[in-house]
Amino acid sequence: MKHVMMVLAAASVLVSGSAMASADLAKAKNCMACHAVQTKLVGPAFKDVASKYAGQKGIEDKLVAKVIKGGSGSWGAIPMPANPQVSDAEAKALVKWIMVQK
Repeated sequence: MKHVMMVLAAASVLVSGSAMASADLAKAKNCMACHAVQTKLVGPAFKDVASKYAGQKGIEDKLVAKVIKGGSGSWGAIPMPANPQVSDAEAKALVKWIMVQK
């Protein structure tokens, strides 16, 4: 039983650590200049993105492309600029993190 508790505690640290790493990545890549987790700023709140696209097949790849290339029309008149400084791996990590925000 003690071993099971230690494994669960370690898993909890890993999960929360990866969530923090993605929030830190979002800050480092300047996502938070236009977005917040819970409230709309210039762009939509990440929780709203997660809700809008939840369960859609292939959405992660589409959102990864949007993070890197930018886009317009999905959330109103203000376009999302391209982010060529974000690598594919970073964009995938960001999208995975965004999609679990609530």
